[in-house]
Amino acid sequence: MRRSPTAFPSLLAALALVAILIAALAGCSKQSSLVTAPDDAAVSGASLAGLRATPAELAAAIRVQEGRGAALMRMPGVVGTAITADAAGRPAIMVLTEARMGAGRLPATLDGYAVIEEVTGKIIAHKGSGSGVSHTAQQTPPIQLGTSGGPANDLANGFCCGGTLGSLVHIGSTQYILSNSHVLAGDVTPGGNGTVSAIGDDIIQPGLIDKNCSPSGANVVADLSSLSTLFPPNSTPNVDCAIAQVRSGMVSTNGAILEVGTISAGTLAASVGLAVKKSGRTTGLTRSSINGINASVNVGYSDECAGGSFTKSFTGQVLIKNNGSRFQNSGDSGSLLLEDVSTNPRAVGLCFAGSSSIAVANPIGPVLSHLGAAMVGQ
Repeated sequence: MRRSPTAFPSLLAALALVAILIAALAGCSKQSSLVTAPDDAAVSGASLAGLRATPAELAAAIRVQEGRGAALMRMPGVVGTAITADAAGRPAIMVLTEARMGAGRLPATLDGYAVIEEVTGKIIAHKGSGSGVSHTAQQTPPIQLGTSGGPANDLANGFCCGGTLGSLVHIGSTQYILSNSHVLAGDVTPGGNGTVSAIGDDIIQPGLIDKNCSPSGANVVADLSSLSTLFPPNSTPNVDCAIAQVRSGMVSTNGAILEVGTISAGTLAASVGLAVKKSGRTTGLTRSSINGINASVNVGYSDECAGGSFTKSFTGQVLIKNNGSRFQNSGDSGSLLLEDVSTNPRAVGLCFAGSSSIAVANPIGPVLSHLGAAMVGQ
């Protein structure tokens, strides 16, 4: 999510500061909501690309990561843990840190698994430039997704906010835009604007941050259909997702995404080393690879646009290389994480947080299960 100052007569710039995604120090518990053990899909052969390990060997590594992770997460400067691969392709435990830890502060191994430090800094939203195709410009309906959008009333405390309308899903014969909860339904307190997100709220393209904080003339493309999965943080699901029912004629019914085109109706489990891409508001179409699975991270959110903060813990998340914020940046929240193939790629995850070196996504399976939805695709 990204935010801009409200357009006052002397201040029309779209200064984008993101919805806070600050990694906090806490025990290994949840990331998007509830802590759950890895299911069979998490340790299937499809999850082993880049790892020279059997499903049983990967499951054993995950047990060590989850069993010993709480103590690591309590260490000052540690912001997360995940399963990755060492140089020989064996399972290893990645420890995410704000800055390089001093000698001896992290163990070299945990129960025989190598510990690999990844300096990520705090997990925050980033700034970056777009691609050759504009993902912020107002489109002529029916629009393609991977574009700027958000609630028409998403402004408070002198700022307006927004993110990416990521992809198209369906429940039965009804189609919905899929994005993050903090993008579509992020206003959970009446504090700075006297209102909260509500079913039926107008969802516009482009978002307020690309309309000088005014919804006038924007495309009203959908109506909010689900509320926060984030607040209160200790009693909400392990996903950051929300949907909005498409208005007739306003969104391409084949689910096309800018610079990607149509996608598959199928999905793919995340795997270490998997080549991936995403199409988002800020950085457009970008490519990278997955370098961690089953990640436990703590993410801080704003309770409204530029509002107060709260922290939510997630488990079982996907980590993507994000060197210099070139893969994902501020405003890309809500982008669909896809396998990097040229024709009808499968969905892998839903991007929602990150730092200048790591991006974080919900695995797509739990997102769709929570919503009772399926991808629109070929």
